Amino acid sequence: TIAYLQDILVDPGHQRRGIASELLRHVFAGTAMSVTVLLTDTEERQRAFYETHGFRESRDVEGDELRAFVRVQSRDG
Repeated sequence: TIAYLQDILVDPGHQRRGIASELLRHVFAGTAMSVTVLLTDTEERQRAFYETHGFRESRDVEGDELRAFVRVQSRDG
């Protein structure tokens, strides 16, 4: 019931052609996920794209039914 998506990357020369949108549709076709977790960078275009597809930042979800935690460790120790 939970899916984890790291990000969708499309070569800059092929962006704005619907490729990422189609990949999202394909990944979730025929599934009934109750929660999808997506981690991406803070670029404003990223936010706009994912919000277009129904994603919201966890802090923007109303009520107290969702809390997100992330632990990032440095690669060098």
